[in-house]
Amino acid sequence: MSLTRRQLLTTAAATATSAAISSAADTPQSTPSAPPFRFCLNTSTIRGQKLTLLQEISLAGKVGYTGIEPWIREIDQYVRDGGSLKDLRKRITDAGLRVESAIGFAQWIVDDGKRRAAALEQAKRDMEKVRQLGGTRIAAPPAGATRQADLDLFAAAERYRALLEVGRGIGVTPQVEVWGFSKSLSRLGETVFVAIESGHPDACVLPDIYHIYKGGSDFTGLALLSGPAIHCFHVNDYPATPPRATITDADRVYPGDGVAPVVKVLKGIAGKGHQVALSLELFNRTYWKQDAERVCRTGLQKMKAVAARALA
Repeated sequence: MSLTRRQLLTTAAATATSAAISSAADTPQSTPSAPPFRFCLNTSTIRGQKLTLLQEISLAGKVGYTGIEPWIREIDQYVRDGGSLKDLRKRITDAGLRVESAIGFAQWIVDDGKRRAAALEQAKRDMEKVRQLGGTRIAAPPAGATRQADLDLFAAAERYRALLEVGRGIGVTPQVEVWGFSKSLSRLGETVFVAIESGHPDACVLPDIYHIYKGGSDFTGLALLSGPAIHCFHVNDYPATPPRATITDADRVYPGDGVAPVVKVLKGIAGKGHQVALSLELFNRTYWKQDAERVCRTGLQKMKAVAARALA
C-alpha cells in the first residue's frame, strides 16, 4: 500500500518522538534539580550595628548567604552619599549575592485616590531602583492602612492589580505582604484574598513566620497556596512569652530558637516543588548589640539547620 506525503511525514514525526521519549527515559538525568531553598539576609537583622549598605553586602557574601533583601531607604541613602546603582549592582554580584527582594512602603492600598496615585509613582521609582540592581521582586505591605479596620478587600485587590501592572511594566513583581500588627491584611487569609481577587497572573504573597502568628492565622493555611504563589518567605521564630497580644517585632528570635512550627512550615513549602528564597528578618535588640558578623553567621547556620530538618 502506498503512503501519501502527509502520512509519511506523520509516521516519521511519530517515530522520532517515540525515539526521543525512549532515549530520555533510558538516559539518567545528569543535572540535579534545584534545591528548594535559597538563603537571604534581610538587612533589618543587623540594623542596630549601623553598618553601611556596602558593609552589609560584603558581610552577607562573606558568611555565605546567596541573596540580600535591602530596604529602599538604605538604597536611597547610598545614592545620596554619592554612590551609583550601577556600581552597587556590581558590588552585590561580586559578593556572590542576588537581590531577592527589597523592602519599600509605598501606600498603594489606601482609600484616598490622590495618595494612592502618588504611591504608585513612588512604587514605580522604587521598583526601578530594584531593577537596576538586578532584582525582580519588592515587598508590598499594607502601609498607610495599618490602623484601618474597615478596608474593603475587593478594593484592595483592585489596587494590588494596579500595582502589579506598574511592576510588570518595569520587570519587578510586588509581593502583597501580611502584617500581623496591622488592622488591614493582618491575617494570611486576607492577604491571599487580595492576591487571588486581583485576577493578575503575577500575583503572589510574601509570608512571614512572625506576622502569621501575630495576626492570628494558622500556619496550615499555607498548604492551600501553590508553589509559584510564594517567591520569598521571611523566616524567623518567636518565643512562648510574651503572648500573641503583646509580642512585638523586637521579640523575634533565630529560627529554631522559639516555639514556632518552622520546620513543619518549611517542609510544606519545600513540597510545592518551587524554589523559595528564605530571608532572615529579625529586629531583635539583643542581636543588634552583638557583632554583626556573629549575628549573620549564626542566623545563616540556624536557618540552614531548620531547612535541613524540613528536608530530612
